[in-house]
Amino acid sequence: METIVEWLVAALLLLGSLFALIGSFGLFKLPDFYMRLHGPTKATTLGVGSLVVASMVYFSTTGEVGLHELLITLFLFMTAPTSASMLAKAAMQVHAARVERTRGEPWEQ
Repeated sequence: METIVEWLVAALLLLGSLFALIGSFGLFKLPDFYMRLHGPTKATTLGVGSLVVASMVYFSTTGEVGLHELLITLFLFMTAPTSASMLAKAAMQVHAARVERTRGEPWEQ
């Protein structure tokens, strides 16, 4: 494998790991559900996406087509925002506890 491709794969793996770590830390540290929802849906989506793209780049140099990785990436980027939206709407419906720093108006019926 060429040196440039190796560096690219290594950079994507490190970037993806960093995003996943930041998203996990946000899930652990943030005070309420609405803030905790932000960490996994944004940071870990980018992290897993970067890891899958690194896999695509690596296996494309070995002669294999990375169609599975492409489909995983597309599925991830389509479903993560949708599931986050549904979780946030469900939390508003049951009036989940919020801290004062959480922006936005409480949803009233």
